[in-house]
Amino acid sequence: MKGNEVALKDGYEKVEQDLPAFEDVEGAARALMRLQDVYMLNVKGLARGVFQRVAGSAVTDLYSPRRLFSLTADDCFQVGKVAYDMGDYYHAIPWLEEAVSLFRGSYGEWKTEDEASLEDALDHLAFAYFQAGNVSCALSLSREFLLYSPDNKRMARNVLKYEKLLAESPNQVVAEAVIQRPNVPHLQTRDTYEGLCQTLGSQPIHYQIPSLYCSYETNSSPYLLLQPIRKEVIHLEPYVVLYHDFVSDMEAQKIRGLAEPWLQRSVVASGEKQLPVEYRISKSAWLKDTVDPLLVNLDHRIGALTGLDVQPPYAEYLQVVNYGIGGHYEPHFDHATSPTSPLYRMKSGNRVATFMIYLSSVEAGGATAFIYANFSVPVVKNAALFWWNLHRSGEGDGDTLHAGCPVLVGDKWVANKWIHEYGQEFRRPCSSSPKD
Repeated sequence: MKGNEVALKDGYEKVEQDLPAFEDVEGAARALMRLQDVYMLNVKGLARGVFQRVAGSAVTDLYSPRRLFSLTADDCFQVGKVAYDMGDYYHAIPWLEEAVSLFRGSYGEWKTEDEASLEDALDHLAFAYFQAGNVSCALSLSREFLLYSPDNKRMARNVLKYEKLLAESPNQVVAEAVIQRPNVPHLQTRDTYEGLCQTLGSQPIHYQIPSLYCSYETNSSPYLLLQPIRKEVIHLEPYVVLYHDFVSDMEAQKIRGLAEPWLQRSVVASGEKQLPVEYRISKSAWLKDTVDPLLVNLDHRIGALTGLDVQPPYAEYLQVVNYGIGGHYEPHFDHATSPTSPLYRMKSGNRVATFMIYLSSVEAGGATAFIYANFSVPVVKNAALFWWNLHRSGEGDGDTLHAGCPVLVGDKWVANKWIHEYGQEFRRPCSSSPKD
């Protein structure tokens, strides 16, 4: 028997680093709550593996998966507990309610993978309701807990406390807690952002606007003369265009493969530092053009199409970013808005333009939303999205505030090429007019 134990321990140690850690479980739970918020998803639907938006009494299918994958009672409990431990009862209560419902339905069955039980779910849900101000629900759930575990003295004391509170304030019997969703103080544009994400990038009236058009683009470059790029003007102010089939499937796959071994948690500029933050959840890697000849060809193509100098130090190395389920980047500017930003360390000015290549498709979500301009662009595999971050005067264009909506279903890969001011003096001349 001892030999089997040693073999089991050795086998576990070999695969341990590939197994999910608590941080992975917590990240997955936060991602589910993010999807629940941004896309107004129903928790019962999520637990069944369907994506339904609930607005009042209206229920809309956002996405219909080909195959349903349901969450277990224990899964729902773990999501609820992550919120509970953060003191976030707005999210904890519906997930714990779903856990209680599922545990009730399977009570008496023993599942080896379950870490929690009906009693655990009732215990947490009762206290969550109490913290949210609904003493009546807390009492009812605590009494149900005692049916399964009558010797629990702590819960018996809670029942007495809740009964006393209700006796002192009889109106609490019918009171229902109205729990406000935790707001994110820095995100003042939340409603617009989430509304744009919920459209999933659809643009139903664009075909009615004459100034938005499609064309074959060569930019008068010999490099593109025999193979022009399909250009779609998405918006005029700010000027945003989508270049279809900018890369091939093989090129997109090669870029993803080059970046994958180097992926690390994405960071953002915070003062003079670069820090990981909750409002940007993704992994990224930087690729020098010396890594592979493909990247040199890619730079030539971007330069020919934009007419800009994309060689260092006038442009940054290619940044490849991977967004998993729930991966997102809340509203932000690509250009520096502070003179102490790390972006100025390159000594080549601010980011004048963004060239973002979609290296994959996603089944749902992941659109790029321009908040103040009030439109969003869906993920279009192999296409590239281009926009100017600065006016010709050098001032930042406030209308380029944009966001990467959470990925609802799929795996989103993008490659960013950020082009700086210096080196573009004769390619994009300055102007004194703030409108240019």
